[in-house]
Amino acid sequence: MLSKDKMARINQLSKKSKTEGLTEAEAQEQQELRKEYLQTFRQSMTNHLHTIKVVDEKGNDVTPKKLKDSKKKRLH
Repeated sequence: MLSKDKMARINQLSKKSKTEGLTEAEAQEQQELRKEYLQTFRQSMTNHLHTIKVVDEKGNDVTPKKLKDSKKKRLH
C-alpha cells in the first residue's frame, strides 16, 4: 500500500481542489499519485484473489477456471 505521507498528500490535494483549485503542477502531482494508488490497489486485490479457493456446499473445488489459470501463471 502507499505510504501514509502519500495518502495524506492525495487527501490534501483533493480537499484543496474542491475549495480553492489546484495549480497545473499540483494537478499533475494529483494525477500521478492517483495512478500510483490505483496500481497498488489493483496489485493488492490481485494478490488477495490469488489466495481464494471457492468450494461448494459438498466440499468440491469450484474455483473459476480463469482464477486457477491466473494462479498457475503467477507461480511459473
